[in-house]
Amino acid sequence: MASTAQAYSLFSQDGTEINLDIEAVYGIFSSNKNYSTLGEKTEGSSDWQEGYIKYGLSGSNTFGTNSSFYAGLNLVSSGTWGDGDAAGFTNGSERETELEDAYLGWRSGNIIPVLGPDGLDISLGRQNFVIGDGFLVNGDALNFGKAFNGSQNRGGGYWLAPRKAFDRTTIVRIGGSDGLRGDLFWLKSDNLAQAETEMAGINVEYVNSEGAFGLTYMEGLDVNEHYGYDYRDSQQTLSLRYQGNAGVENLFLSGEFVTQDQGNENVTGVPDADAWYLEAGWSFVDLPWSPSLNYRYASFGDGYDPLFYGFNRGYGTWFQGEVGGSYAGPFNSGADIQHLAVRAAPTEMLSLGMLYYNFSDTENGIMDGQELDLYAEWVVTPSLILSPLIGFYKPDNSISTQLGENGINVYAQMIAIVPF
Repeated sequence: MASTAQAYSLFSQDGTEINLDIEAVYGIFSSNKNYSTLGEKTEGSSDWQEGYIKYGLSGSNTFGTNSSFYAGLNLVSSGTWGDGDAAGFTNGSERETELEDAYLGWRSGNIIPVLGPDGLDISLGRQNFVIGDGFLVNGDALNFGKAFNGSQNRGGGYWLAPRKAFDRTTIVRIGGSDGLRGDLFWLKSDNLAQAETEMAGINVEYVNSEGAFGLTYMEGLDVNEHYGYDYRDSQQTLSLRYQGNAGVENLFLSGEFVTQDQGNENVTGVPDADAWYLEAGWSFVDLPWSPSLNYRYASFGDGYDPLFYGFNRGYGTWFQGEVGGSYAGPFNSGADIQHLAVRAAPTEMLSLGMLYYNFSDTENGIMDGQELDLYAEWVVTPSLILSPLIGFYKPDNSISTQLGENGINVYAQMIAIVPF
């Protein structure tokens, strides 16, 4: 589900390729309870739908040294219908068609042998960018609708997040998929929900058969202060991470530690903060359905800025809880979150999962809660993938954002992906 794009060759001859890229996703959502996260929802329930189609062209031209130029250009048409989402980020009237990707790049081929094939890759323009498994950066994927009088509207699709490209980028990738590699990057957002943040940084990784170690440094360069996040101007973020199996076939290990300096001396009341998580899992491959069990503990300091995190390696990364992480909160800041995941695959085309979360609000102690989600991912046909989910969210307290409710919310969604 994390990758739904399809590419179809329109032309391929003498090193030149032109592809048609198309991606379509539709979701149906229902929440028994609303959340006044933005102060724009009233007590009751919400039923809504989200959908988008992304379409365009990509291509490349390869030369005698196997170096190549490549480019992509596409649009996204998106919308939200019905009541809008349960937290009021959308109201159901959003419809928009806008440019998504528009990038140009060059890969080195065999020109620089010491770096390996395509060991130097330089690109610029509108494009997505991801670091690690998206704990810090997973594209510019926050898609508000007509909340805040529509000032931050990106065309709806809050949960599906159809728009992920940063408005302007320069990305230099050095090295291949193994060994020592790195990225130099400059990113400029045009997303008002992210206050049009501009930042730059370096990402260094060492990848081998036992896992990937990563070190990332990012610094904020500018922000539109009319939309908040003043502290991102001169903000410094340093991250150290690992993901792999440490040489043990059925083991999964993942962890990241982030320290953040809110460097703008003109901003008061926003403390420096740390965040980290540790996750361990085991796959029981000799049992029927090959079940796996994962446990994760994540801690986010008070005032921690989660930046551009997003949906990456499946449910729970990094929107933790389909209700808690998407609508009710806490939202990866001022919280400790325990997570237990069980997954199994009855067939090659069907996987089932159970996700449990325990939320502890470390900032003010009022957004504690628990959530249980049950889901499936089913390849019905080569042209249809379905993912139903039902969730049960129970806050411990009757606070304003819960609209005075602390009962169990029954939440349901159905996501349909149609590969053309």
